[in-house]
Amino acid sequence: MLTIAAGNTALQSVLPAIGRSLHVRDNAVAAAFSVSALLWVLAAPYWAARSDRQGRRAMILLGVGGFTVSLTLCGTFLLAGINGWIGGTAAFLLFIVGRLIYGTLGAAAPPAVQAIVAGRTTREERTKALTLLGSAFGLGTILGPAIAPYLLLGGIGAVTIGLSGPAFLFALFGAGMFVTVRRMLPDDRTEALLEEPGSHGAVNAYPSIGGQSSGASITAATALRSEAVGFLDPRVRAWMIAGLVFGHAQAMTGQAIGFLVIDRLHLPPTEALQPTGIVLMMGAGAALLVQWGLIPLLNLTPRWMMLVGLAIAAAGCALTGLATSLYGIATAYALASVGFGFTRPAFTAGSSLAVGPDAQGSVAGKVTSVNGASFVLGPSIGVGLYEAQHSLPYLVAGAACLVLAGYCWLVLRPASHRV
Repeated sequence: MLTIAAGNTALQSVLPAIGRSLHVRDNAVAAAFSVSALLWVLAAPYWAARSDRQGRRAMILLGVGGFTVSLTLCGTFLLAGINGWIGGTAAFLLFIVGRLIYGTLGAAAPPAVQAIVAGRTTREERTKALTLLGSAFGLGTILGPAIAPYLLLGGIGAVTIGLSGPAFLFALFGAGMFVTVRRMLPDDRTEALLEEPGSHGAVNAYPSIGGQSSGASITAATALRSEAVGFLDPRVRAWMIAGLVFGHAQAMTGQAIGFLVIDRLHLPPTEALQPTGIVLMMGAGAALLVQWGLIPLLNLTPRWMMLVGLAIAAAGCALTGLATSLYGIATAYALASVGFGFTRPAFTAGSSLAVGPDAQGSVAGKVTSVNGASFVLGPSIGVGLYEAQHSLPYLVAGAACLVLAGYCWLVLRPASHRV
């Protein structure tokens, strides 16, 4: 889980620099991840259902294998572009083909991993064990951007590896993981049919910068029975709208941050990787501080968590768009991440508390879907606005959070439940 998430976000964090080095339009960089995220959202439910019939080990191998092949191809195409063997545009078009493999097959592994853990733990142990898996997945989205700047390789002879290094090195990690899974996990095609009810996995949201785990996937994986709840069900409709809006705001700002660091600090692409890593680490650390420290301490209701988070996120987004120094960008982005650190668990908890016990699995699935959908169009919208004016995605995201805060104040019902 950690390897799959870290590999994706590591590549995502260095791609702005690669795009600039190859003289590719910024919106093409965003499109590479939007297409991959779309395929992940579409394919994940299929793989989650198939793991119960085909065996969890087979689905993990498929997911890790797809991850490894995708990164190998992506690294090869980027290498060809960096060395001038093919043009930058051709390299990126082929890179997108590699990303299609990740989006289609990579989604097979997380629900299968969950199902294995669920099937080999008691009902009392299950939630704790799945939470640990979710933490690994979330930690991967933080570690990927943090270590990516240190994975640049010099070259072999006359061949320059450079910015394609993270793709190749994470492909090696993936290959090692594939061999480990194949040798250590037994074939479980008949075992899955004999497990107790509830021993299943659930869809995970697309691993992306700023896409920390919400816990909804764990709820969906532990739900025994589920009343069907639609996205427009009056009980959860306002929460779904809130999740979709702030999710797009977070995706817009996170995808554009690498370009902002390059342009505001006037750095060559290769020299922007470490400053970008610092900004992303501060953002991820701020979000974790909120989720692990402030939320338990403040004991707010989901409604107030959403309102406070949106106000802070609006200020942080606007300040990020106006910042001109590394210190300013990093602290402002961290402030925005603090806000989103409140809104994401508020969305999960508020949606859960709006329905009864029989609907928890269905609502959790909807929350995960909304979280994943935000990273389909969000990055492309953000980078498209960035190409028009560098501050625009951050100012638009801040304004959207303010408008959403007003909507939530009027529509979300006050509740006595606290998180």
